[in-house]
Amino acid sequence: MLENSHSIYKFEDTLFPPKITLQIKGKLFTLDKPWIMGIINSTPDSFYDKSRTTGESREVLVKATKMVNEGADILDIGGYSSRPGAAMVTEKEELNRVIHVIKNIKDRFPDILISIDTFRSKVAKEAVNAGADMVNDISGGGLDPKMFETVGSLGVPYICMHMLGDPQTMQNFSEYVDIEKEIGYFFSEKIEKCYKAGIKDVILDIGLGFSKTLEQNYRLLKHFSYFNTLKLPLLIGASRKSMIYKLLNNSPEEALNGTTAIHMAALINGAKIIRVHDVKEANETLKIYKQIYT
Repeated sequence: MLENSHSIYKFEDTLFPPKITLQIKGKLFTLDKPWIMGIINSTPDSFYDKSRTTGESREVLVKATKMVNEGADILDIGGYSSRPGAAMVTEKEELNRVIHVIKNIKDRFPDILISIDTFRSKVAKEAVNAGADMVNDISGGGLDPKMFETVGSLGVPYICMHMLGDPQTMQNFSEYVDIEKEIGYFFSEKIEKCYKAGIKDVILDIGLGFSKTLEQNYRLLKHFSYFNTLKLPLLIGASRKSMIYKLLNNSPEEALNGTTAIHMAALINGAKIIRVHDVKEANETLKIYKQIYT
């Protein structure tokens, strides 16, 4: 009898899954399908050169227009390369790289959601004031003690990524006893701090490529559904990363096919946001996923 009841519960849960909503600057958005986040790097040194822009207005708008037309739900703007061993960037330089980019995109596309990719609270605050709608923090609040309280005061969602160390040292911190449980514990602590700081909506990113070996990245993908137990939206960021091109013995430029394979695996296992360089191909993957699984 208990087994039958459990089966009925699972069936009903599949038919009527709980809705995921995000409060963004006083508006309520429903994550009723996975979202696509397009990457725009206002940097000279991001690992995939086609994601880079100089920040010049026309160049940025051409890239943003292409992504919006191809189906992006969010544009993620970053001014600090987080690739392993990336050079330090001053806070002033980071602000110079991103604020005008956010304003230009928001002026052209007032309805597109924009996230600011930063681990600095001041950059987060000024970016949101300039038009950004959420904060994407690769450090999970670990590199700026004011980040949580700042985001809590801004009324926007917070993307909390797992990373140990910083972009210069993170690859020295890849020793785990039980990687899934340790990342889960990391998130549980961060979630509690976020809520105490007044952040209403938290999105989780397991941080593929950050403080993890190639083998650990694929183990996390295999067990990605484990993180659904935290009952929060999951973001996957694998696009053209070294975990793909090192495994396939090619390059970031040749890693689109591998990226697509990972996106499908992540969607099947519960990803609600996929962060991508190639919006058109991601949207095609999403359409096929929805046709099969929804």
